[in-house]
Amino acid sequence: MGLFRSFVFLLMLYLLQGSNTSLVRLNNNGYEGIIIAIDPAVPEDETLIEKIQNMVIDASTYLFEATEKRFFFKNVSILIPENWKSITQYKRPKHESYKHADVRVAPPTLPGRDEPYTKQFTACEEKGEYIHFTPDFVLGNKQNEFGPSGRLLVHEWAHLRWGVFDEYNDDEPFYRAKSRKIEATRCSTSITGLNRVYMCEGGSCVTNRECRIDSKTKLYEKNCQFFPDKDQTEKTSIMFMQGIDSVTEFCNEKSHNQEAPTLQNKMCNYRSTWEVISNSEDFKNTTAMLAPPPPPVFSLLKFSERIVCLVLDKSGSMASNRLNRMNQAAQHFLLQTVENGSWVGMVHFDSSASIKSNLIQIISSSERRKLLESLPTAASGGTSICSGIESGFQVKTILQIYFSCIEKVKQSGAIIHFIALGPDAAQAVKEMSIATGGKYIYASDEGQNNGLIDAFAALASENIDASQQSLQLESKGLKLNSNDWMNGTVIIDSTVGKDTFFLITWNQQLPSIYLFDPNGIPMGTFIVDSASKMAYLSIKGATKVGVWTYNIQAKASSETLTITVNSRAANSSVPPITVNAKMNKDTNSYPSPLIVYAEILQGYLPILGANVTAFIESKFGETEVLELLDNGAGADSFKNDGVYSRYFTTYKENGPYNLKVRAHGGENAVTWNLRHPLNRAAYIPGWVVDGNIEGNPPRPENDEDTQTNVESFTRVATGGAFVVSNVPQSPSFLDLFPPSQITDLEATSNEDEINLTWTAPGDDFDVGKVQEYIIRISESILDLRDNFDDALQVNTTALLPKEANSKETFTFKPGNISEENETHIFIAIQSVDKSNLTSKVSNIVQVALFVQEDYIPDEIHPDTSPDKNPPKSGLSIYGLFK
Repeated sequence: MGLFRSFVFLLMLYLLQGSNTSLVRLNNNGYEGIIIAIDPAVPEDETLIEKIQNMVIDASTYLFEATEKRFFFKNVSILIPENWKSITQYKRPKHESYKHADVRVAPPTLPGRDEPYTKQFTACEEKGEYIHFTPDFVLGNKQNEFGPSGRLLVHEWAHLRWGVFDEYNDDEPFYRAKSRKIEATRCSTSITGLNRVYMCEGGSCVTNRECRIDSKTKLYEKNCQFFPDKDQTEKTSIMFMQGIDSVTEFCNEKSHNQEAPTLQNKMCNYRSTWEVISNSEDFKNTTAMLAPPPPPVFSLLKFSERIVCLVLDKSGSMASNRLNRMNQAAQHFLLQTVENGSWVGMVHFDSSASIKSNLIQIISSSERRKLLESLPTAASGGTSICSGIESGFQVKTILQIYFSCIEKVKQSGAIIHFIALGPDAAQAVKEMSIATGGKYIYASDEGQNNGLIDAFAALASENIDASQQSLQLESKGLKLNSNDWMNGTVIIDSTVGKDTFFLITWNQQLPSIYLFDPNGIPMGTFIVDSASKMAYLSIKGATKVGVWTYNIQAKASSETLTITVNSRAANSSVPPITVNAKMNKDTNSYPSPLIVYAEILQGYLPILGANVTAFIESKFGETEVLELLDNGAGADSFKNDGVYSRYFTTYKENGPYNLKVRAHGGENAVTWNLRHPLNRAAYIPGWVVDGNIEGNPPRPENDEDTQTNVESFTRVATGGAFVVSNVPQSPSFLDLFPPSQITDLEATSNEDEINLTWTAPGDDFDVGKVQEYIIRISESILDLRDNFDDALQVNTTALLPKEANSKETFTFKPGNISEENETHIFIAIQSVDKSNLTSKVSNIVQVALFVQEDYIPDEIHPDTSPDKNPPKSGLSIYGLFK
């Protein structure tokens, strides 16, 4: 019967693309499988390849020394776009793909913004998504502003691999220390320099003066910057400013600055970067090397035409409506998803396998229609997955027959994407996808969830320019009685509209189909395939922008209707709006929570203000609906970064689940985030040389208040499957989930009162309502962190908690403090649910109580400006973290 029994699935074999999971592995202290991909939008420049290699060579040496002779870069693949010319030294990729890339060399988020950064939106110690370098940076044109590229690669690698964060803060560049000095936000404080206002206009620097104190913040004025001394002796820290020549180490327990309002302190509970790195699996599984490492080995890989083999199950387990649904999804893939220029073959299997179509290059619609003729028409026999895979390889003649099934796949260089259908999916299928860097997608037998078509649609090529990819705008289904209607709208925005494709499917009888363009004009006749129970309309060229309306009437009882709409970018020079969805884990054990993520971008610009909904489908087709938020609270690490998140805890079954996300943006409600990306590299404003400032050009910035509206749009994205285990068979009545940690606590001053604001957590993480809040204050940030229960408690009897994700406010007077001359107190919150489960302690805000005559300015570079005239005494409050 084959490798697996009692298992119904669809299998897709791709030889040229994969999922967005990194392929990096650590082998004898060396990182292997690193992928640096050049974006297809980057103009051809062979010098770029040479500069990438030099950057990695320098980075490997710097990394080795920075990690106490523990890690280095062993081998790196550089992926070269298909539209660059071919030379003999370029090889064909195997498992490598653009979505696997650890480093992307791509155009800047906005013109002129060449700042390197790491896409990182999960918790401390969790891996990031990718590093973004621009061509100008890699070519060395920004070294004055960011330092040597090899050193900066190590800075970003620490973000990506070990989940540490920056030790500077562009939003809070200064803070008032317990010593009563105003300090530059940095790690370590042994880095010396000048705090100065240094402004340049028209090519000349017109202002170079000491910084004044702002009367509201009691910190240095907005234009004040910290200029490091060019000559230093301090060795830490790489996560502050690796461009300083003396800096060769990460901050450790001894040198770490726990007072500074850095993202590292907020996200990693005030631990130093070296403490986090030392706790990583990489560190635990290695020992320091005695000899220097060898230089990195490079592979130059160039994309070429995509090769796809559809391996389709036609066994008896596909009988009834399953075979029909598979054919609907496969037709959608062949007619719309797969790109022109691709080579496509087809294999059927049951107890054995047969090649139904050798590779055909898709040039026009005639090749697509020819492939449709090869789809299976009947289901019978057993199920032999390996036979299907082997025949799929034979289409490309790359199989070696003496390995086991999974080993054959690994050795072949092929990437396997599995689409599993039905509740009995085997774990081995998922393992085969993971082993080859592929996707594992699950679809239930509930046709109205449209899982199969969504799964096939998610397998568009990821190695081509985004303008060529087929994007899903709508996916909806309903179970209806005879004469009932499925009505709705789909938005064609101006970033898409090329090659738009409408697909309607049914289960029993052809429905009545009406489609109207934005002007209310009815569209032409759909092409009907009665055998596959589907009808489609393909609009070649440009599609009218606006709201399209559909009305579909069922003609049979217990009918299942679905609609799917896809389109491509309207203009190759304008990036389309895209949505990517994922879970934080592929496997999970009850009762650990999961997190859903959905990222909305146009190019590399985040889209804010969208309505984003996640649909999580169990193996039996039950669907949980979650509203995802970009509010910087609960599961969402960063506010307004275009990543929408939510905890998922209501799983009730063991086995596979599938994630689908729908995003809708209404006109005048959605904007681009034009601010700088998070975790961007520290910009060096200049150096202090012999007491004088040698400045760099001002950093390109956008006005934080600029709001640019995005037009209305709709998108649908499939996030793949994840597996849950150890769910109890009978319902548990225990409360297992505490409130989520408050991470956005802020404070402002109002005379002698302290005003606090934060986002309300829920009874179960970010759902429901907590029972009470515990607010405590301390004169020591570490005591408050480590001994929260012993700190002085604030009376909160008048504070009635609101529903999760509401904005909470609370005002109190701090009262007396124990030491007469104490200058600071710290504040944190813990929430308690009805079962007396407590959250983690919140982020900590700092309150500065000071007497002006006792204020000690910067000991090295005092501020003697004559026009500062604050009150003699007062109370100022500022948040450590925003």
